[in-house]
Amino acid sequence: MRVFLAGATGALGRPTTRALVAAGHQVRGVARGPAKADVVRADGGEPIEVNLFDPNALRAALEGYDAVMHFATKIPPLGRITRRRGAENDRLRRDASRCLVDAAVAAGVAVYIQAAIAFVYADGGDAWLDEDAALRSSWVNESAVDAERETARFAQHGGRGVALRFGFFYAPYAGSTIDTVRLARRGLLAVLGAGSQFLSSIHVDDAAAAAVAALAVASGVYNVVDDEPLRCREYAAAVGAGLGTTPRLRFPAWLVRAIMGEGAHVMLTSRRVSNRRFRTASGWQPQAASAREWLPAVVRAIAARAA
Repeated sequence: MRVFLAGATGALGRPTTRALVAAGHQVRGVARGPAKADVVRADGGEPIEVNLFDPNALRAALEGYDAVMHFATKIPPLGRITRRRGAENDRLRRDASRCLVDAAVAAGVAVYIQAAIAFVYADGGDAWLDEDAALRSSWVNESAVDAERETARFAQHGGRGVALRFGFFYAPYAGSTIDTVRLARRGLLAVLGAGSQFLSSIHVDDAAAAAVAALAVASGVYNVVDDEPLRCREYAAAVGAGLGTTPRLRFPAWLVRAIMGEGAHVMLTSRRVSNRRFRTASGWQPQAASAREWLPAVVRAIAARAA
C-alpha cells in the first residue's frame, strides 16, 4: 500500500514508518523543514511538507495514496498539561482530522487510521473495559473523541475508518517516559490517589506494529493496549525497579485534583482496558505483554543515556 503518514517524525510516527517499510509499504511522511525531512528519509519514507489544515493542499498530496494515518500530536510535557498548553494538540486532533478526512474522501483514499486514546473511558474499577464501555469526556480528551467522529465520517463515505485507542505510551524515546524517569531520579515519582486504579499502557513499538495491522481491519474503534494493565502503584514500582529504588511519595486524590483540576481524572480513573477486539480482528499481539516486564529495562536505558 501507499501510505500517507501525518506525524511521521513523532514518537509513534518514526517506528510506524519503519514498520510500514519493513512490511513492504511505501510511506510518504509529513515533515516540517529539512532536518525533519532527513529523519523521514532515514526511516525509509519519502518526506513531504504540507499544511495539515489546508484541505486543498492535502488533497493534492494524497492523490494516488491508498491509506492515511493521522498520528500528528503536540502533547505538552508531563505535569504541564493545561487547557491552554493543550490547545495546539486539540487543534491537530480536531481540525487537522477534519481536513485530512475531507482531503482523503476527495482523493479517493480507501483507508483512514486515526490515533486515539484509551483515556476516554469512565471509571471501571476492577472490571475489564472493551470498546463499548461508557466514556467520560473532559477538556483533556474531548478532542480525541472528536477525531474519532471524523474517522466515523470517513467510513460513512464508503472507506474504512479505523480509530486506535492507544494506551499510555512508554519507550526509551517516548517523551512521557523520559519525563517520568527524570522525576523518578529526583525522588519525585509519586503514587497518585489510592494507587489501586488500573493504568493501561503500550510499548510504542507494539503500537507501531498495531498501526500496520490496522490497515487490514474493518471500520471501527479498537483498543491498542498490552495484555496486563497494571495498577498505578505497580506501574510506579516498575519504574522504580529500573532505577533500583522504591517510590515513596504518595499524592492523595485531593492534591492531584488541586494540581491538575478537571484533568486529574486521567490519572485517578481506573481503566483496565481489553485489547481482545483488535487482537481478534487483526491477529496482532503485543511483544511487550506487560509493562511489569519491559518498563524497567526502558527506564534503565533512559537513565544510562542521561548519566
